[in-house]
Amino acid sequence: ACSGNRVDRTGPKEGAGTVLSAVGGALIGSQIVGSDGRIATSLAESALAGLIGDKIVSTLEAEDIRRAYAAQVDALNRGASGAPVGWRNPATGRRGTIVPGPVYDSQGARCRAFTHTVYTDNRPQIARGTACRGDDGAWNLLN
Repeated sequence: ACSGNRVDRTGPKEGAGTVLSAVGGALIGSQIVGSDGRIATSLAESALAGLIGDKIVSTLEAEDIRRAYAAQVDALNRGASGAPVGWRNPATGRRGTIVPGPVYDSQGARCRAFTHTVYTDNRPQIARGTACRGDDGAWNLLN
């Protein structure tokens, strides 16, 4: 599986997200859905933190995280190369876009570079990385 160390690890929510994303990333897959049909917040938070970094995720509310993670997975799974996939939470005003790169094969894994821009108080926070999809369906950050 691909993994990596993203962004500096400071702020109130980083500890749990970092540990869960490192340990639980392979368990998350591309579709973790709670009994209400929505992506489970703690799992989505750890998965998103593993891809875009704890510092950015720590600025988001639970619904922001669910929307951002769903858009991230959608962009990596089905997004056209170079075409932005957006998300927005009207309740908080937070929003973001994910721009996936072309799909390529790396040692048998499907991989894509991406840029995820999150706007909090109209200020952009940008995460760039490359994620590879494991046999279990989880997208994991490549070093």
